[in-house]
Amino acid sequence: MISPVLECRRIGKRFGGVAALCDVDFDLRPGEIHALCGENGAGKSTLIKILGGIHPHGTYDGEVIIDGKPAAIRSVADTKAAGIAVIYQELALVDEMTVAENLFLGKEPVRGGLIDWPAVFDGARRVLQQFAIDLDPRAPVRELGIGKRQLVEVAKALAANSRILILDEPTAALSEHEVRALLQILRNLRSRGVSCLYISHRLEEIFSIADRLTVLRDGRNVATFDAAEATVPMVIRHMVGREIGELFPRHTPKHGAPLLRVLDLEVAPPEDSHVRLADIQFDVHEGEVLGIGGLMGAGRTELLMHLFGAWGRRVRGTVSVAEQILDAKANPRQSLRAGLVLVSEDRKRFGLVTDKTVGFNLSLSSLRQLDSMGLIDSTREHRRNSEMFRSLAIKASGLEAKVGDLSGGNQQKVVLGKALLTQPRVILLDEPTRGIDIGAKVELYGLMNRLTAAGCGIVLVSSELEELMSMSDRILMLHNGRIGGTFARGEATQEQLLAAAMGRSTVTTGRASEHQETV
Repeated sequence: MISPVLECRRIGKRFGGVAALCDVDFDLRPGEIHALCGENGAGKSTLIKILGGIHPHGTYDGEVIIDGKPAAIRSVADTKAAGIAVIYQELALVDEMTVAENLFLGKEPVRGGLIDWPAVFDGARRVLQQFAIDLDPRAPVRELGIGKRQLVEVAKALAANSRILILDEPTAALSEHEVRALLQILRNLRSRGVSCLYISHRLEEIFSIADRLTVLRDGRNVATFDAAEATVPMVIRHMVGREIGELFPRHTPKHGAPLLRVLDLEVAPPEDSHVRLADIQFDVHEGEVLGIGGLMGAGRTELLMHLFGAWGRRVRGTVSVAEQILDAKANPRQSLRAGLVLVSEDRKRFGLVTDKTVGFNLSLSSLRQLDSMGLIDSTREHRRNSEMFRSLAIKASGLEAKVGDLSGGNQQKVVLGKALLTQPRVILLDEPTRGIDIGAKVELYGLMNRLTAAGCGIVLVSSELEELMSMSDRILMLHNGRIGGTFARGEATQEQLLAAAMGRSTVTTGRASEHQETV
């Protein structure tokens, strides 16, 4: 049997009275891609923070073994010295520097007491060529998209001669093309003997690349499979501890009157005359989910941000909620009063105050409802926040838990709870399932059904075509800031949706709005 390059033996970690990990055993073999699966809060992030030196030796139980010898990893520097590179979801790059400068940051070749810049760029070029990474070493990182930034992180790890890569949700913000490119690079690295611990919620991705899979649940290792012998239902069952029947349980209620109406909308960036969104019009009715898709850069997020009053300068057109026309210069506060709320794609930047408590964050958008003679009614606040906490099944010690300590899925539940406490008529969901596990997704889909059954309208932006097709009553595809096609439920294939997203379709099937039948 091949000796592992990395082992975890009976790893345990507690935060106060909560056990994040309990007796976890795990091993990684040379030249292996080993996937780590589990729901948010299962302990995946805690385990990689132990391996990454963020939770240092002495703060956890058990042993980390590297090349058959106990390793006391006390810092990030110890991790790097052991040949381990951890690539977290929040990329650690310096935007103002070039690709080459980021690759050799802190270990620049020196000549005559000065940085040898030709050696920096030549070295970067060799690393990129050696591992078939298509990047210009002189390109400023600030000009790169998220996919290429992810590749810079991989290249930075390889430039440091790392033999073990740990990747935490590396494809969460990537396009399908960028995902394929990254996975191929990882396959090439495997053939060169580099070992990889790969964490992702996308099971189809895991099965396409992993040699083995380990499932964590509630901080425990519940199963390890050879990927060739495992199935998706088997892995999901071990992840959530129960059978999940219908993955996309969309129950379409009868649609009522229009809630959100967008007519002839044109929007430019705040300080730019160039129109970013043009000829946008659609309706969203009571009880309806309108799905919006498109390639990255198509304008999906900009559209939702503008509807909420948080981005862009309206050149022309109108937006109305329940027949109330919103002012062209409306801000988020006015949108909330009209019954329109946004759940942002970037929850940490726009959705949460991570160093504050769950209760603080839940209340943020609806403080006006708690006003009692100029003061916050703390009793009422605690009662309604507790009800929301229970109804969304947020996994935390309580309302006083710090949001920054929660898993990604539970942070998303807090963002959703904050939005729902505004008592909205229309909910704008921008990539609400990005970075959350299968169980949390199914819970979110069930919540969407309950909201539409109660008469809410939902606009769902998603990069996952299967999710759009399964959870939407209509789908609107954007292409370069314009509508590339609108499709009724069940009337489009993934190929047709992609064609519309790429501007290759001018046919609209189904009702776009009462005012638009074709694009």
